[in-house]
Amino acid sequence: MCGADVASLTTTKVEGAELELCDNCQGFGTTVETQQSSSSTSKYSTSSSSGTSNASGSSSSGGSTQSTRRKKDMFDDMDELAADYDDRIRDSRESLGLTQEELANQLNEKASLIRKLERGDILPSDDVQSKLEKKLEITLTEGADVEDTEWSSGSGQSMTLGDVVERKD
Repeated sequence: MCGADVASLTTTKVEGAELELCDNCQGFGTTVETQQSSSSTSKYSTSSSSGTSNASGSSSSGGSTQSTRRKKDMFDDMDELAADYDDRIRDSRESLGLTQEELANQLNEKASLIRKLERGDILPSDDVQSKLEKKLEITLTEGADVEDTEWSSGSGQSMTLGDVVERKD
């Protein structure tokens, strides 16, 4: 990721893509470990790739009930902003009977910022988001459960970015 020309690189999975990374960049993803099976072929032991070799993996596992869990990376701790954050801000402000200027003054922010947020033109910074959530008594983030269900296909096949992206033509 950094472009360093290093002799020893480690295979690391970052947001579904397997990359050869140096020691400094490994923290951005999950290190992929290879395991030797009885037929002396290697397979990756990450949860997202375990569904791709389902037929051969289930017969060679024998009686072991080892569950493979994906290691946490830095993106797991990040909350995702709700798609309707602009409506949530506007509805809550109006229910409190505040104008955009009054809300801005109470938050020590500019009224133009509140207007842009309510139009959905910009995303709130972490500081502004916490001020809004506290003052308006709302949450602007979506839970992790919603994100997980969007990406799970349920059929055992792994999804790619192409399965989820919506094109704007």
